[in-house]
Amino acid sequence: MSAAAAAAAAHTPGPAAELTGVSKSYGPVAALRRVDLRLLPGEVHCLAGENGAGKSTLIRILAGAEQRDGGTYTVAGRPVPEAAGPARARRSGVGVVYQELSLLPHLSVADNLLMGRLPNVRGLLRPRRQAELARAALRRVGLDGVDPDTPVEELPTATRQLVEIARVLDQDARVIVFDEPTTALAEHETERLLERIRELAGRGIAVLYVTHRIEEMFAIGHRVTVLRDGERAACRPIGEFTPDSLVESMVGRPIDRLYPDSGRRRPDAAPLLEVTGLRAPAFPEPVDFSVAAGEIVGLAGLMGSGRSELVRAVFGADRVTGGTVRVGGVPVPPNSPRAAAARGLGLLTEDRKEAGLLPELSIQENIAIAGYARGGRGRLLSPARTRRHAAGAIEGLGLKYRDLADPASALSGGNQQKMLLARWLALDARVLLLDEPTKGVDVGAKADIYRIIADLAASGKAVVVVSSYLPELLGLCDRIAVLRHGRIVADLSAAGTSEAEIARHASLDGGADPGTHPSPDGKE
Repeated sequence: MSAAAAAAAAHTPGPAAELTGVSKSYGPVAALRRVDLRLLPGEVHCLAGENGAGKSTLIRILAGAEQRDGGTYTVAGRPVPEAAGPARARRSGVGVVYQELSLLPHLSVADNLLMGRLPNVRGLLRPRRQAELARAALRRVGLDGVDPDTPVEELPTATRQLVEIARVLDQDARVIVFDEPTTALAEHETERLLERIRELAGRGIAVLYVTHRIEEMFAIGHRVTVLRDGERAACRPIGEFTPDSLVESMVGRPIDRLYPDSGRRRPDAAPLLEVTGLRAPAFPEPVDFSVAAGEIVGLAGLMGSGRSELVRAVFGADRVTGGTVRVGGVPVPPNSPRAAAARGLGLLTEDRKEAGLLPELSIQENIAIAGYARGGRGRLLSPARTRRHAAGAIEGLGLKYRDLADPASALSGGNQQKMLLARWLALDARVLLLDEPTKGVDVGAKADIYRIIADLAASGKAVVVVSSYLPELLGLCDRIAVLRHGRIVADLSAAGTSEAEIARHASLDGGADPGTHPSPDGKE
């Protein structure tokens, strides 16, 4: 953010919005306990905390979607009643850009932007006037080239995010809350969004930025409030934290480092996974790559580059038309996940809720089910054996649960990922293909998952990690293969490369550096 914006924030006569002593309970469970939050004009205020810390409840109270049980809430010094509701919050000048966008995909950009406007003539805005208003709103977020008549469903995700911001700004928001806005964005799209948010703060808007991504907080934030178990654990300028100390404040326990030490790979180790001449509809040319025992290889690239398609093809979940996959020198029959699992491959899918997690089955059944699929047709384990099977698989993973017989839906996102990893460890998978393994999990669970991955590699397994988050790949992997349009265009040593170099290889033009982060003090 600019020095002018920081100066404006420092000399503001009062907060744009303020919560004082706010509490909220759901039955016997206290979601928030006497929490204070002060949002200043021109300041990006980050909200940090693990899943379940109370962040979502606080956001809903700010948005008027949830009534507080106690405490006060003011916007520009004016009290907001407990039962104000979302419409009152919007009229007060509070807008929220949620992780799940609220745009209506089948309507045009203009219709989405102007929904809720007062009618001008006979209950409708004239089309010409509607287009003018929509273009003006789009210009405020740098979308001058977007046609207001375009259906929202035809826009890229990053552009939809900016349309959502334009809609909030069009409602004269003086406070904007961003709830995990970069979850579905590629690295260069994330940087563009962060730049727009800096511009908003530069105009004097108060921004509350909620994310699990530590580097983003240091890239964009002035101040950070940490919630832990429903209470405010810290509120300090971002410069008073280091990444490690911020994580420790969030989880309430010491963490030696977020990313484990590298150097696991034995230079003379033979390839454990060998992919040769792999052909599939997603790949215009045959793909070759290998992963040694004890090695972690990252797959980087923009959305649509073929990262997920590659690991799915290797596992047999997506159709291949040629080439070979070998594990330990033994060919894996193509187009058969069952055969891949039998040869020692395991796949953690990008969307665990859509493909992988069976939420209504128990934790132990979720772990055991891959064994049935691999070759246990007609054979069912007894409940006692299923329980022993699951208990052995989760040993050392730090899975937090009440009872293995509880439904998997009762677990947090991070614990669900650990459970799905245990599914493949129960089969003694030698090669693990992990597609966005930390997507949607909090920072404490991320640290656990990174440790688990490093331990698996140290035990001699080959690990492939697909991630849209470059700091994760650089911190975790030994090598990083960069894909562009279904081709591997670079194979880089993680220790000898940078976000900028990866981004240049991944981008179409090889030009701008879309993936770098400013220094921790916020300067560029």
